[in-house]
Amino acid sequence: MVVLALVLAALVVVIGLPGLSVMWAVLVYAGMVVLLLRHWPDQSQSLGVANRITLGRALVVAVLAGASAGFPALAPHTGVLALMALVALVLDGVDGWAARRWRCVSEFGARFDMELDAFLILVLCALLWVLDRAGVWVFAIGAMRYLFVLAMRPWPWLAAPLPPSQRRKAVCVWQVGSLLVCLLPGVRGGFALFLLWAALALLVWSFALDVRWLHRQRAVSAVGSFP
Repeated sequence: MVVLALVLAALVVVIGLPGLSVMWAVLVYAGMVVLLLRHWPDQSQSLGVANRITLGRALVVAVLAGASAGFPALAPHTGVLALMALVALVLDGVDGWAARRWRCVSEFGARFDMELDAFLILVLCALLWVLDRAGVWVFAIGAMRYLFVLAMRPWPWLAAPLPPSQRRKAVCVWQVGSLLVCLLPGVRGGFALFLLWAALALLVWSFALDVRWLHRQRAVSAVGSFP
């Protein structure tokens, strides 16, 4: 929280971050910390290097979430927001490297990383919408992961674990990269729409492949369990 306070104070001075944005960023970050501690599998152990880096990335995402409540005051400072999104994207690679380097790869860490990626994408969609860089349809990009999770209720077979996938990681990087570029000053119009529609198309394609794989696994399991 001390680091968050310092970052927010710096942004208040440098870009005039509104009080509503500060309050929203603190609430979002506090909520993420509470969820992290609630689901941490072993309270007797420390988070480890990789999860601490991911938590640092969560701080950046929380500030971006707070910024979405600060428009139109922050409209002239989209370059700063894009830079922060770039920091979050870089840290996304650093935490994975740290997990392998210090041998602290875990199912919890992978899930924490994935859910933070999904929330970052949703936050960037919100920023583009409040900036009027894209219509409300842009939330289809950010909502895809959450719609997939909701679909697990009527179709429990969707909750089966998926194998690691470089394709899935590449599509995620494309989502964040495209949304980030569209935040840059001067990026709008046809080029921005192309990037965003391409991001949505790739995301739909990637989810379709995963759903097909899960459905096939369900069919295989059903055949294997037939007496």
